[in-house]
Amino acid sequence: MVVQKLIMEIQNNTVVSITYDLKIGNAEGALVEKVEASAPFVFLFGAGGLLPEFEENLSGLTAGKAFEFTIESDNAYGPVQDEAVIELPLNIFEVDGAVPDDLLVVGRYLTMQDHQGNPLRGKVEEVGIEKVKMDFNHPLAGADLYFKGGVENVREASEEEIAHGHVHGEGGHQH
Repeated sequence: MVVQKLIMEIQNNTVVSITYDLKIGNAEGALVEKVEASAPFVFLFGAGGLLPEFEENLSGLTAGKAFEFTIESDNAYGPVQDEAVIELPLNIFEVDGAVPDDLLVVGRYLTMQDHQGNPLRGKVEEVGIEKVKMDFNHPLAGADLYFKGGVENVREASEEEIAHGHVHGEGGHQH
């Protein structure tokens, strides 16, 4: 008797584990992120949490397959938006009447809130006497993204994972 192993392709409602290098622009670009097999990136394919073109490039692949692709900035995090760089009054950073010494460091990312209470991450660009210049663009805005990696595993998502919109268990969300 021959037992055939089902080879599962990446498609909607599959749990995917991948490794990759993410670089700016192309294979020679600056390394932004390295995800290794000891701690792969695990996600629910088709749940809407990732860049659409990222998922399009992985669709149909199986465990053991390599991938390499570039996503142009307009299809990634978009162009740098000048209006996302704003000056804020220094006093909004005060805690008990003073700005903490180590808070406003140029290059540091701070989590703030917009007028509706939504979280925003901004980078401190400049600290003046009365104002702080913050950049609320995504850190990868304006950059083409080059991915090179491999598919570690593909499995069917559980009904609970599909209902919750994320992976449970190892590499995923713990309830």
